[in-house]
Amino acid sequence: MSAFKSQGRGHLDGPVVVIGTGLLGTSIGLGLRGRGVPVFLSDPSPTNQAVAVDIGAGRPLPELGDASPQLVVVAAPPDVTAGVVLAALSSYPDAVVIDIASVKADILARLRESGVDLSRYVGTHPMAGREKSGPVAARGELFTSMPWVLCPSEETSGHALQVARSLASDLGAVVSQFTADEHDEAVALVSHLPQVMSSLLASRLQGTPLHALSLAGNGLRDVTRIAASDPTLWVQILGGNAAKVVEILYDVRDDLNRLIGTLENPAAPGARLDLAQLISEGNAGQARIPGKHGGPPQAYAWLTVLVDDKPGQIAQLLTEIGEIGVNLEDMRLDHSSGQNVGMVEISVLPNKHDHLIEALNDRGWRVLQ
Repeated sequence: MSAFKSQGRGHLDGPVVVIGTGLLGTSIGLGLRGRGVPVFLSDPSPTNQAVAVDIGAGRPLPELGDASPQLVVVAAPPDVTAGVVLAALSSYPDAVVIDIASVKADILARLRESGVDLSRYVGTHPMAGREKSGPVAARGELFTSMPWVLCPSEETSGHALQVARSLASDLGAVVSQFTADEHDEAVALVSHLPQVMSSLLASRLQGTPLHALSLAGNGLRDVTRIAASDPTLWVQILGGNAAKVVEILYDVRDDLNRLIGTLENPAAPGARLDLAQLISEGNAGQARIPGKHGGPPQAYAWLTVLVDDKPGQIAQLLTEIGEIGVNLEDMRLDHSSGQNVGMVEISVLPNKHDHLIEALNDRGWRVLQ
């Protein structure tokens, strides 16, 4: 093991074995290699493994030789994760073994059914990703400032939990700890249900005439962005967390039935009040989503700047906002459907709104309030 000892100052010394060189596994390898931690890669796909090695995420697993890894990261699809964890616990008897699958209770139940010693195992879930998949989409900074949930079981040792925490911390993630059931219940609402609703809405667009779709704005794009996700992966995720997701869908069904009943007779007494209440309930829920840096939600003021659709315009706008001395809190991009211009929607603190508009107008920018 000493031959592979890290020269960096992170919590992990390594070696670390990563089994699965998709987006997340390769990103973990890149992040650890950037900290000087020795990483060894394995994947059933020789092509994926070769790409991950070529981009510097680690070395092929056979080069580990007889050395004992400090940590094994199972980055396999959810439906095979339990089996890969079992194999890793057997093959590396001195190593801590974690998985990074997006469902936890089903995997833990399968492992317990096997009767294996779970003291060296920790279920984890880094809440990070991209619309793209595979090792070519990997980034060493993918986990920076993103949530990483640790789900130790009753059998997990303190040492194993600390090693898992060190991995997440070394990669810059924000670490939290849930039970497996708490995790699955939470992600069913904040991750799995949004995917389902986005996919259901996007499926309604399949037969929509192009002239109708040409009217689409950021609202439709925002709601359907994640509908482009990998179907194979989501079949496994939803299947693995079906019980938690279906309970929420029952409640959504009740809300839809309520809305349908109201819209079937929108002039009935109380109908408009019911519609207003439904929208207000959505306002209240949206306001509870944590704001910047995970803090309490904060109201921002928005303005729109028109920019020519040519290289360098947005960079110039952001540079000048910095020169004005205003911090940009959020930004969205859209394009005019009829003109060769882009629309940059910018949010700032309310007390900076008027000052920024005046300063941008003075500099010749076209600002819409």
